[in-house]
Amino acid sequence: MKLARQGNRAATLAALLVLATAHVTAVPWIGQRALAAQPATAPAAQEERLELVTASGVHALDVEIASTPEKQALGLMYRTSLPDTKGMLFPHQKPAELSMWMRNTYIPLDMVFITADGTVHRIEARTEPFSERIISSNGPVAAVLEIAGGAAERMGLKPGDKVRHPHFGSAPAN
Repeated sequence: MKLARQGNRAATLAALLVLATAHVTAVPWIGQRALAAQPATAPAAQEERLELVTASGVHALDVEIASTPEKQALGLMYRTSLPDTKGMLFPHQKPAELSMWMRNTYIPLDMVFITADGTVHRIEARTEPFSERIISSNGPVAAVLEIAGGAAERMGLKPGDKVRHPHFGSAPAN
């Protein structure tokens, strides 16, 4: 479906994003991610260090921060690869029930739902590319980390493990 047939497409998308965000409070990610209809042409985002503390050790990742509604709407859509050492963090100011989907996402991802104190709440492993199935946090979380499909298992990441990043009030060791 085309969102704007005439006029200023950017203004129309921005207005729809505001409406979707305002009306989809229970599942904010659905409205936001649904609006991203084309790949971004902007340069690569700045990355920050994030650490996953598991029984097998500490695993450092360089993650893009989806800090704006536009970045959250686009997420990792249209990417054709993602190394195990990379990811994208979707931070939220207040913990809430969050939902995601895989529309326009070409690669399987692991979605790691994280509480405000940096505890892994739940992992949805190897999500199906292009699926519109709703993937819920199943409880209030402060962020979602998207990593390559199967990476959580390869690192031994499980619910209860810790995530170190300034969003959770902790900093990576380096």
